[in-house]
Amino acid sequence: MAEATLGQIAARFGLVLQGDPDVRVTAVATLRDATPGTVTFLANPRYRRYLAETQASAVVVDEAGARDCSVAALVSKNPYAAYARVAAWLHPEPGAAPGVHPSAVVDPTARIAASAHVGPQVVIEAGVEVGERAVIGPGSVLGAGACIGADTRLAARVTLYRRVRVGQRCILHAGAVLGADGFGIAQDVDGWVKVPQLGTVVVGDDVEIGANTTVDRGAIEDTVIGDDVKLDNQIQVAHNVRIGAHTAIAGCVGISGSTTIGSRCMIGGGVGIAGHLEIVDNVAVLGMSLVSRSLTKPGIYSASVPAIEAGDWRRVVARLRHLDDMFDRVRALEGHFKESDAENS
Repeated sequence: MAEATLGQIAARFGLVLQGDPDVRVTAVATLRDATPGTVTFLANPRYRRYLAETQASAVVVDEAGARDCSVAALVSKNPYAAYARVAAWLHPEPGAAPGVHPSAVVDPTARIAASAHVGPQVVIEAGVEVGERAVIGPGSVLGAGACIGADTRLAARVTLYRRVRVGQRCILHAGAVLGADGFGIAQDVDGWVKVPQLGTVVVGDDVEIGANTTVDRGAIEDTVIGDDVKLDNQIQVAHNVRIGAHTAIAGCVGISGSTTIGSRCMIGGGVGIAGHLEIVDNVAVLGMSLVSRSLTKPGIYSASVPAIEAGDWRRVVARLRHLDDMFDRVRALEGHFKESDAENS
């Protein structure tokens, strides 16, 4: 952990300090459990009641929250983002010593920067490039021709198939697999014929990919993940998918092949997206929705049914079964009223 004064934090991150600039902090904490020497934040109004009783040395808040803050306030228009930057500064990632572990298997044609770290039991195949200060975690496998940009970190057991390219300052968490074959099969009279998957995966800069997330290689063209995309754990990205810059996708989302997702989109957990669709920029899809058609206008979309008490749900389902009959009866009534109006006119 690092140590800083509130004055240093305010100056570094462009925050307005209300309080003593010489107070020192060494860590972050929650509003409710904070102790002296820590920084916390308020972003969700439901926790506002803890402002008056927090024991933190300072709270990152907006202007309205600062008025109710019982300790020093670090004022920001976006408290959560400001807190994230402060937390990263106070709790930096542990460094990794440059060099290649003796148990790693490295092809002699691979090019590994002298400042990079290659952990134990790593396998690096022919023609791989590893950039400056990159970290390759234990048990990871880099297939032939793969490329890792500067300052990118691979956790344990990350697998990059052949020719996968990952940009700079990326984070790939444990178990992520990039570049496996897409689900390409053609049906014939006597079974299935495998369609060769000839593309690869191209990942931009500042991308984070969660644990056990899979990104398939393209069938002919590449699967592309844009700059600053954030993928949560256990996401399936199929072949030839393209995801625009600054899009965030929550866990357990499944994206079918050849779908394009625009920039600055937010996809909630458990969403299913059918193939060959287009989702434009600035779209939000709420959790557990099914996207079965292209979304051509920015906005918030939902197709999920919120959970209700089981008895109520059974009654709803029972009524759904009678919708066709009710529709026919309403149409018949409408026809009857139209005939009556015509006779009376």
